Amino acid sequence: MKYVNKSVMKKDAMALVTGKPVYTDDIAPKDALVVKVLRSPHAHALIKNVKKDVALKVPGIEGIYTWEDVPNTRFTTAGQTYPELSPYDRKILDNRVRYVGDAVAIVAGENERCVDKALKMIKVDYEVLEPLMDFTKALDNDIIVHPEDDWSVKLPVSPDVKRNLICHDVIAEGDLEAEFEKCDYVIEETFLTKANQQTMMETFRAYTYKDAFGRLVCVASTQVPFHVRRILSHALDIPKSQIRIIKPRIGGGFGAKQSVVCEIFPAFVTYKTGKPAKIVYSRQESTVASSGRHQMQITVKLGADKEGNLRAASLYTLSNAGAFGDHTPTTITLTGHKSLPLYTSNIKAFKFEFDGVYSNTIPTGAYRGYGATQGVYALEVTMDKLALKMNMDPVKLKEKNLIKQGDYMPAYHGETANSCTLDKCVDKVKKMINWYEKYPCKEVSDNKVRSVGLAVAMQGSAISFVDVASVRISVNDDGFYSMMVGATDMGTGCDTILAQMAAECLDTDIDNITVYGVDTDISPYDSGSYASSTTYLTGKATIKTCEMLREQIIAAGAEMLELNPEDVDFDGQKVYSIVSEKEISLKDIANNVMCYSNHTLTASAKEKTPISPPPYMAAAVEIELDKETGHIDILDYVACVDCGTVINPALATIQTEGGIVQGIGMALYEDIKYDKNGRMINDSFMQYKIPTRLDMGNLRVGFESSYEPTGPFGAKSIGELVINTPSPALCQAIYNATGIWFNELPMTSEKIAMGILEKELENK
Repeated sequence: MKYVNKSVMKKDAMALVTGKPVYTDDIAPKDALVVKVLRSPHAHALIKNVKKDVALKVPGIEGIYTWEDVPNTRFTTAGQTYPELSPYDRKILDNRVRYVGDAVAIVAGENERCVDKALKMIKVDYEVLEPLMDFTKALDNDIIVHPEDDWSVKLPVSPDVKRNLICHDVIAEGDLEAEFEKCDYVIEETFLTKANQQTMMETFRAYTYKDAFGRLVCVASTQVPFHVRRILSHALDIPKSQIRIIKPRIGGGFGAKQSVVCEIFPAFVTYKTGKPAKIVYSRQESTVASSGRHQMQITVKLGADKEGNLRAASLYTLSNAGAFGDHTPTTITLTGHKSLPLYTSNIKAFKFEFDGVYSNTIPTGAYRGYGATQGVYALEVTMDKLALKMNMDPVKLKEKNLIKQGDYMPAYHGETANSCTLDKCVDKVKKMINWYEKYPCKEVSDNKVRSVGLAVAMQGSAISFVDVASVRISVNDDGFYSMMVGATDMGTGCDTILAQMAAECLDTDIDNITVYGVDTDISPYDSGSYASSTTYLTGKATIKTCEMLREQIIAAGAEMLELNPEDVDFDGQKVYSIVSEKEISLKDIANNVMCYSNHTLTASAKEKTPISPPPYMAAAVEIELDKETGHIDILDYVACVDCGTVINPALATIQTEGGIVQGIGMALYEDIKYDKNGRMINDSFMQYKIPTRLDMGNLRVGFESSYEPTGPFGAKSIGELVINTPSPALCQAIYNATGIWFNELPMTSEKIAMGILEKELENK
């Protein structure tokens, strides 16, 4: 193949590295009103009155809007396919605030200075209510986060909002308790993970204006343009036909921009005033008023026989939605569906149960891994502990029960693993890191010890029976191609990858294909860039589109050659006769079609999927741990990924490296904390620590390709999978170095040092 499985440079690479104005704020109108939001200092309160008369007198202020000025409709900001599973529990502004940072008023003015001044002059009279901060006590609590009567859901997810319950379900197979009774070894562990932030480089931002026809146009840094259109329509109570969404380049999303976090505010201002408006979130706002990862408590119970064969498994997840339920019913399902199948192909019984609940903490949403990250951490560490209880090598226990190609996956919607090289991935990372030479640990000085940890993970490729992707490709004069996609490139390089596939199918140069970003007026519909769907699903739509377009080119060329279509072929440059020496170039075909033919060289295809083939990954880490301070240096992190056919090895490698670094941040550093009033304390990068390149040792990535028969060129996804191994791998490495397990993330230096001290005191 000429382009597939090749490290082609990203199409937007030069524009980005040379600092071209490609991002939302770069291209916003200079005369746009500046929009900012007044936010609640209370975790739970009723707004009795907002005094804005003095603030309105500030020169340059266009308007100040409160809950009395906005449409009285509830909606969800979760960018999910309609009908959404997330509850309709929000208003643009509400007279009840549910977390510190909740929106109280919208202020619009000519410049930032006057808006900042007006924000300080608004006086709000609150009736402060007791907040519900501990999500483990949310069910049936006297404090009800959403007592309103107009709360609703579009799909049944067993909610009971008066119990603070957003969703509940039980998925089970076999007689679980009977199988646990037969087991020689049973272990049960409970884990707690925090509500991490995506910390993408470009914060939330959007600008809006009205076009010449009076339609609302929103230019936004978003992963889900078509969902933004629907959500704005619901929130503003105006027809979708009056809304257009345009996506420029995106400076990272990682799931954060799968929610409509900021777009509603400038859209409302433009809707009211008719003037252009823009909003740019500060880093603090992007931290405290956004859509981070769900905090979760996960309980895993495993049972095995004497030989180490798993017989029974259960997983229960309690998920903290925070103040609003965005993505909660979907995120929570992945904790079990995309962890348990790693080991349950031959199991006798399993159960997966979950509850999603409200609290008065910051709202949550989508984050790379989308629940699988938390579930894999809990399951992998429990497997490690079960092995030690059995006096068995943890890696051997995992290998004995690991999913293999052809296995039936009862805990994964009954699908079959048609492409799986996870066993080879494990072998490869063991060799890459010299596992048995370093396992479990080695003392390097009086205070320092080096140790290793290993973990496996899985994810999915698009959401089966839900996600759709569409592609449209046209042949232009002189024979170059225009490719319209609805998928959103958020820095991942999907525009490049899809162009690689199209170039391969059309036998043309990749530079001969122009890829256009998403514009809901002209782009074909796509569910959006999430759920690891683009390469797999939009890739399949690309191949179908190219096949249709080739047929059109052949038909047009045959007519111009005065031949039958079955007597010609197309090699990317020309249509030529297979029975004579006649031929016509694509350039001539394209130019003739423009003026002298009834042929239209435009093809469009849509793709949905009844399955979601999992990609797999194994990873191992070597650390050096200082037993006096608890500090960890990551010396080496090796990973091997099965994402089917690797379309672009360079981009796949970078995706893997980036996900690993994010996962290390979740495992070791990112520790959201609240004060007694519910305010997030560490709301800047001064306090909310994330890893930098200086915190990483070697990052080494390899691939063990399988061939997914349903994927484009045999490809599966990679984007989310790669964040899932650091937490369990590092947890095992820390245990191997200290003899201490950590069932709560992050595993900070302070916690490690205190754990070592407590252990020493116990042993005296």
